[in-house]
Amino acid sequence: MGAKLGFWDESGISDRPTVRRSWAPKGKTPVIRSTGSWKTYALVGVLTCTPRGGNPKAYLRMFSRSVHADEVIQSIKHLRRHVRGKLILLWDGLAAHRAKVTEAFLKTQRHWLTVRRLPPYAPELNPVEYGWSSGKRRELANFSPDRKEAMRKQVRKCARRFQRHPETLKGFLRASGLFT
Repeated sequence: MGAKLGFWDESGISDRPTVRRSWAPKGKTPVIRSTGSWKTYALVGVLTCTPRGGNPKAYLRMFSRSVHADEVIQSIKHLRRHVRGKLILLWDGLAAHRAKVTEAFLKTQRHWLTVRRLPPYAPELNPVEYGWSSGKRRELANFSPDRKEAMRKQVRKCARRFQRHPETLKGFLRASGLFT
């Protein structure tokens, strides 16, 4: 059996809500409460599929700081527990991906993992970008957590939607133009 494809991307989210259109009774402006803090979290997302775009699966991880080489390595180890067989991983040129420690770790994983870079300045080719957009329009829109655990819970809710609805993931794959 051939290798699966994996698309990898990182994104940031914060305690401050992403304000989107909301509904409220006429004459009652909706109010979004915020703690006023500016705590940020980093998300690592991987979308795997067959070479023809079948059997898509999403994997998300959240970190309390921006993504560095350590987080990349942790995420690859986590991914290995869930993905069986060979994987061709496609990602961008983030400095954490090019770090010496990351590259040294990747050399030890060659028996199951092949890594290739997506072209620079072409985020539209990465289906995970469409996942970030969807999550920020739905689960994370107008959401202002009071605790880190509330943010984790909301991110898990987004991940569950992707996992339960593979047709949504197929839509992300089609939107990238790499699959029909």
